[in-house]
Amino acid sequence: MIKSNKKRRTMLYIPGNNPAMLQQGGTYGADSLLLDLEDAVAMNQKDAARFLVRNMIKNINYYNTEVCVRINHLSTPFGILDLEEIVPLQPDAIRYPKAESADELLELITIIEQIEKKHNLPHDKVAIHAMIETAMGVQNVFTIAGCSPRMGAITIGGQDLTADMNIIYTPDGAGIDFARKRIVMAAKAHRMDVIDTVFPDVNDEEGLRAETEYAKKIGFTGKAVINPRQIDIIHDVFAPTEEEIRKAYRIVKEFQQNTEAGIGVFSIDGKMIDAPVVARARYILELANVVVK
Repeated sequence: MIKSNKKRRTMLYIPGNNPAMLQQGGTYGADSLLLDLEDAVAMNQKDAARFLVRNMIKNINYYNTEVCVRINHLSTPFGILDLEEIVPLQPDAIRYPKAESADELLELITIIEQIEKKHNLPHDKVAIHAMIETAMGVQNVFTIAGCSPRMGAITIGGQDLTADMNIIYTPDGAGIDFARKRIVMAAKAHRMDVIDTVFPDVNDEEGLRAETEYAKKIGFTGKAVINPRQIDIIHDVFAPTEEEIRKAYRIVKEFQQNTEAGIGVFSIDGKMIDAPVVARARYILELANVVVK
């Protein structure tokens, strides 16, 4: 797997034909930017958006923000053209929409590696993010997640998924709850990040917070964003509390001390501390940028 040390709490969609947003992308504060050549771009704007995104990646400093590009599906006339222009730029990731099978992803990766070989580029820089947006994709998500070491994250596209299921999106997300949990489980099994779908109402801050809290509770590591105004709320939800940080610090500190003494399992305040508890504590400290000395 192509590992990234970057947090992916938020992934901000930027339409590939919006030069102002593309130019300012690194200033919004999102962990990742998703430069979109697919659904956000009208059919008659696909070529213009592709060249605009290419030029922006070449010339704009996005600072420490992860840069991902969502290409068009390979079944369209635009998918290969997107890859030929974007892959040589070596963005952090390519997001592939409406992924439905492992074979489909392997075909994508073969094309990417052919382009990389043509340009004398390595095969271990650009990660692949598979977007699950259909019932078939949900059914096959486990094999999709594990199909290649290049897989870096799995994401869910709630709007397209509800359309594919012929159901109506509801604020409680009941219709896609099974899909969310299945996608999370597949991603966790393969030790990769998993990004929740967008919250479509940019004016409903309480709803956004509630949905993000639920996504965090069931295991998502981040959430897609359609407006910069949503970023701070999502970051706040995914940030560990002071109490969580204190507990995690104590667990890791005492684990280090007990390890030096040859003790593998110990207790804190009457509760057993073993390897899974320590791993969770370390993850919390990583989110909080806290180092145990």
